[in-house]
Amino acid sequence: MGHVARFDRYMLSQLMVLFGFFSLVLVMVYWINRAVVLFDQLIADGQSAAVFLEFTALSLPAVIRLALPLSAFAAAVYVTNRMTSESEMVVVQATGYSAFRLARPVVYFGLIVVLLMSVLMHVLVPKSLLQLDVRTSEIAQNVTARLLTEGKFIEPTDGITFYIREITPAGELRDIFLSDVRDPESHVTYTAAQAFLVHTDGDAQLVMIDGLAQTLRTSDQRLFTTAFEDFAYNIGAFMQITPDAGRNAAQVGTPELLSASPALKAETGQTAAYLRARAHDRFSQSVLGLVAALLGFAALMVGSFSRFGVWRQIVFAIFLIIVIKAVETVGLTMARREEALWFMAYLPSIVGVIVVWFLLFTATRPYLFKRRPAVAAVP
Repeated sequence: MGHVARFDRYMLSQLMVLFGFFSLVLVMVYWINRAVVLFDQLIADGQSAAVFLEFTALSLPAVIRLALPLSAFAAAVYVTNRMTSESEMVVVQATGYSAFRLARPVVYFGLIVVLLMSVLMHVLVPKSLLQLDVRTSEIAQNVTARLLTEGKFIEPTDGITFYIREITPAGELRDIFLSDVRDPESHVTYTAAQAFLVHTDGDAQLVMIDGLAQTLRTSDQRLFTTAFEDFAYNIGAFMQITPDAGRNAAQVGTPELLSASPALKAETGQTAAYLRARAHDRFSQSVLGLVAALLGFAALMVGSFSRFGVWRQIVFAIFLIIVIKAVETVGLTMARREEALWFMAYLPSIVGVIVVWFLLFTATRPYLFKRRPAVAAVP
């Protein structure tokens, strides 16, 4: 039994090392793409590097969730391919190990991935997304507060210059100057004796009273002036005002999603079928970590040893992953439409397990689908 345990530990260690490597690479790729977008949004708003690092850290759980199943699949494919090309797998099979027995360390490895995915799907991802939303709202409020600063010329975005001489305790803005040169063909400058900031449905309007609009047409340098008693200017685009619409389904804990209470349906604006399907999808996503690892292993076990490698089995394994993802989309769509079809969220896991069993069954019987040679009758 000692050599049996040693083989399991050896293959499991190989899988974990490669799993860590591929996870690091994929997370870095996803993270860099996300960080570029966050950098443009936050640094352009004048936020500090600490805020940028906080936002990237809060986005990491969602990024890791996407990377782990792919990393498990890649690790299983790589380790199985290496052990096959170096004849390790052939030697072990020659001692009497079946494909099902060889899959045992892969199952152990897959269960570790399931545990990691469960923590991410049910705890870290919902909490990080909720905190990210809270911090985004706070940042938006900070932008608004920075815009409403008296006695300073402020540029909230490229082409916009804003000035307020005084802000009264009642919220009245006095002596307003607003320059908009975003349109290269015409530059507009607004001045007003007083103004008020009005929030409507997540947008913001600057209502100016007793003012003057001066439009400079750049093509011929002609200036047009228009006096107005009141004028509303939409500044919500560069103030980034967002309404407090409550949580979305991705930010809600799994027990709440399963209960799908009327209050939660009103808060998220989703049906009970959608909320419960979202909860079951979290369980299914966790199990897919195990399925992905077993698919990568089982697909490479099909077929005989070849000195040209197992590249055809690798392509076949990638094709199976694509099929499983397509099945996942179909199953989740059906579960979200009809509450009674919640079990369809587990369709990709079920199909994946069936495919893995069939591949391992085929690997233990390599001549199952081949014509056996005819045996000459002995007279």
